[in-house]
Amino acid sequence: MISNLPIICFGGEDWWYHHPHSKNHIMRRLARAGNRVVFVNSISMGLPAVGSPDIIPKILRKLRSYAKICRRTEEGMIVVTPVVLPFYSRKLVRAINRRLLVAQMKLLMIAFDIVNPLLWIAIPTACDVAGQLGEIALIYQVSDKYESNRMDHAVPRNVIASMHQALLASADLVYYSGRKLYDEEACTCSPVRFKARLLEHAVDFEHFASATASVTPLPEEISSIPSPRLGYFGALDYWLMDQSLIRYIAQKRPEWHWVLIGLKAAPLEIEDLPNVHCLGPKPYSDLPGYAAAFDVCVLPWVTNNEFVSYLSAIKVREYLATGKPAVMTPLYEYRHLDGIVRIARDRDDFIIQVEESLNQDSSWRKMERQEAVRESTWDARALQVSRDIEHLMAPLWTT
Repeated sequence: MISNLPIICFGGEDWWYHHPHSKNHIMRRLARAGNRVVFVNSISMGLPAVGSPDIIPKILRKLRSYAKICRRTEEGMIVVTPVVLPFYSRKLVRAINRRLLVAQMKLLMIAFDIVNPLLWIAIPTACDVAGQLGEIALIYQVSDKYESNRMDHAVPRNVIASMHQALLASADLVYYSGRKLYDEEACTCSPVRFKARLLEHAVDFEHFASATASVTPLPEEISSIPSPRLGYFGALDYWLMDQSLIRYIAQKRPEWHWVLIGLKAAPLEIEDLPNVHCLGPKPYSDLPGYAAAFDVCVLPWVTNNEFVSYLSAIKVREYLATGKPAVMTPLYEYRHLDGIVRIARDRDDFIIQVEESLNQDSSWRKMERQEAVRESTWDARALQVSRDIEHLMAPLWTT
C-alpha cells in the first residue's frame, strides 16, 4: 500500500453525506495507510430550478458544510468546504470561481505544508484546478453521466460536458465507477481507453454480513411493522424512486409492507399508503440492524431516466452482503449478477420475484449471494488504487 503521499481529493459529495460514498471509503483507507489526504467537499454544479423541491434542502446542506469550514477526521484527514458561487451556467461566474477556488486551495496547501500533491477529481466543476496546484499527477473518477443530471442543478448540458471532456483529456488516469459509461467511453477507439480503469463500487462486507450472522435485536420502530417487510435504504429522491411501481404493488399486495430508510428532499406521493413506512435517515452503523428486519431487500428505481440508467448503486452489494434476497428494477450495472440478485422486468414480474424470494429462499442461496461480493470490499478497491498509483508514479519516483 502506498504511503507518505500528499493527496487532494475533490469529492462529488460532501464528506458527511448521510451514507459513505466511494471517495469516502477509498480516501479513509489511503489515509490509514499513512498518506496525507485533503478531502474537498463537493464543488456544486449549481442550484436546481427555483421551483424544484430540492433547492431549499440543497442550500441548507451546503450551508451546514460551510459552517464546519475545516475539520480533521479520526484518520487525520483534512476536510474542507471551499466557497464558490453556485451559478456555473454563467461564464463570468465560472471565471470568478476559478480564481476563488485556486486561491483557497493554494492557501490551504501553504497552511498544511502540501507540495506536489496527487490530485484526485471526482466532479467536473473542479476541472479549473487541474494544472494549477503543482500536482504530480491527476486522477479523474467518473461516477455518473454528469450532463444527464437535470434534477440536481440547472447548468446547461454542454457546459458540464465540456468540463468532463477537459478532465478526460488532462487526466493521467481515469476511473469509471459504473460499467455502462466505462463501456461507452473507455472501451471505444477514444484516446481515454489507454488510461481508463473500471473501479467498481464495493462493500464493507463484515459490517453488512452482521445482519444475518447472529440474532440481531430489531430496532423498536421497525418491530411494530408486520412482515413481510420489503426494505430499502438510500436516497429517497422523488425523481429516483419508482413511486408508481411501489403504489401498484402496495395495492396489489396490501399485506406486504415497504420500509423506506433515507433522506428525501420532499414528501413522496406514496407516503399516504398504509403499508408504506418512511423511517427517515439512519446512521450507517445502524443499517445492518435494520436490514436484519427486512424479509426482502428492494431497489425500486425508475428505468426511464437517462441519468439513473448510468448509476451504480452501492446498496446492491450491501444487500447481497447481508445474505437477504434482493429484488431490483433493471440497471445496466448489475446485469452480470442477474440470478443472484433478482432483476424484475416489469411491475408484475417484480411481484413474482418478491413472492419467490419469500417462498423459495434457502441457506445455500444466502451463501451464494454473500460469496458473490465477499471479495468485493473497499479494502480490495483501495489496494487496486494503490497499485495503479504506484504504476503511475514509478517513472517519477525513479528520476
